[in-house]
Amino acid sequence: MASLYPPGRPGHPGPSAREISAGPMSWGGKVSGMSDSVVVGWINTPEGQAAVTAAVEEARRRSGRLIIVHSAHGGEHDERTVVAVRDALEGLEERLRGEGLTVTIKDLVRGNDPAEDVIDVAEKEDAALIVIGLRRRSPVGKLLLGSNAQDILLRAACPVLAVKAG
Repeated sequence: MASLYPPGRPGHPGPSAREISAGPMSWGGKVSGMSDSVVVGWINTPEGQAAVTAAVEEARRRSGRLIIVHSAHGGEHDERTVVAVRDALEGLEERLRGEGLTVTIKDLVRGNDPAEDVIDVAEKEDAALIVIGLRRRSPVGKLLLGSNAQDILLRAACPVLAVKAG
């Protein structure tokens, strides 16, 4: 009678779960070649703050770097708004560094959609995760996600965590 087990491994029922998952994974549970970086799309709103809060937790869990991406088309805001956003980013960076995190701020004004900038940064940084904030929507609005959130969820090469404020 022929053995049901692979040749050279008599009595062995086949690879263990660990052996199967060990292919692209390192022993630390991290995908080989992927950094521990967490990229978060940030805007100065409750949703943006909720995304940063979740991203901070993820960066700590991974002992990784946090990359905060703010994307603007340019030319659409007055000087006071631009200064307020930059001040908020500087304050956020200072607070998070004070908490012991490794933080990089990318304040991008390139005319791209925010989704394009977040995905581009995540790809260049070989991010382990992207975190985005979602707005609450009306029952009709729930049928569709925001276009930036939808683009990121559909096009990102890494996992995406979407969070709501409050």
